[in-house]
Amino acid sequence: MKSRDYKLTDEQRCRYRKTTLDSAKVKKQALESGISIREVNTPFLNPDELMPPQKPNGLKALSLFSGGGGMDLGFERAGFEHIASFDILPICGDTLKINRPEWKVFAGEPDGDVKKFSLAPLRKKTDIVHGGPPCQPFSIAGQQEGRDDERDMWGPFVKIVNGLKPRAFIAENVKGILDKKFQSYVSKFILEPLNDYYIHSFVLNCAGFGVPQKRERVFFVGFLSEKSFHKYSKPAYTHDFSHLIKNDKSQQQNLFNEELPKCMGAREALGLPDIGIDALCPTIRSAFTGKRNTTSILNSKASAHNLAKIRIWGSGVAPDRQKAAIFPTKNGHFRLSVQDCAILQGFPEAWKFEGAVYKVLGQIGNSVAPPVAYHVAETVSKVLMKS
Repeated sequence: MKSRDYKLTDEQRCRYRKTTLDSAKVKKQALESGISIREVNTPFLNPDELMPPQKPNGLKALSLFSGGGGMDLGFERAGFEHIASFDILPICGDTLKINRPEWKVFAGEPDGDVKKFSLAPLRKKTDIVHGGPPCQPFSIAGQQEGRDDERDMWGPFVKIVNGLKPRAFIAENVKGILDKKFQSYVSKFILEPLNDYYIHSFVLNCAGFGVPQKRERVFFVGFLSEKSFHKYSKPAYTHDFSHLIKNDKSQQQNLFNEELPKCMGAREALGLPDIGIDALCPTIRSAFTGKRNTTSILNSKASAHNLAKIRIWGSGVAPDRQKAAIFPTKNGHFRLSVQDCAILQGFPEAWKFEGAVYKVLGQIGNSVAPPVAYHVAETVSKVLMKS
């Protein structure tokens, strides 16, 4: 395994250690006082309204790399019947089980390992396979090592699809997989091995579905039937977010649609006071990605700068809104809670996450935004139901 340790000087380590200790001291004093420095926020955004539940469509879905359940929840709301969920991380299984005790959930070693489970019980019982093979091999945060990254799980995903031969599959990944450096990888290890399928690929921004985050993801949607392939169209955006990307005039013009409701900015979505400026939240990073456990959602200095513009603090996420209201930030900006991060990812308040803060942020940041999954699932179901 390749080392991914930080290369820090002794001076840097001492400075980081002092910052951590000082922060811990301030946090302890604040929490012991129990005195809120601001009102606990009540979000305006209700993600349930972004994905109205559809009637059962009679189609059965198998979930791979289920994570915190973003894809699973979206498919459930779109009317699919859940067959089973698989994830290698036990904490993800705990989250799925607490939200849907009736689901079949396989997590941890060896039960949740997609390289080891038997296909036989699921043959002829699966209409669709969906999942997001780990994105770190193709993301900037994950160092873009592609095939050389041990976390590359496209091979098992392709093997399962070919073994079960569902009527369709949906796979999600970071936009980086479309980079020129990965063209041969996509062709050789995804498209060619799945040569029984007719495959669409497209990019969606979750803000186009009312999720207040700048998050673009690639979807591969494959059909066994060529007829279904030709009938399929990617989901159309349900929300206008051109007003939230004013720095990109070309995209703003292409995305503007006055007939659509406007996507909320991050401040409005979280129910924060109007300060005369709002914007999409930068892409929430997964706390499972990187070199240490962290309670930050920031991917870069640019992310921190963009959040600072709307006076939101992206580090030191609190375990709940009450603690966030008690523990002040140095600059007085709004401290996020894990519930706030979930809202910014499109998870309803009722969806609970298990684990320490960094594990919850890992599940949130790794997830497909549920409303996006919902609309992709809905467009696929309409085609399959007519075939």
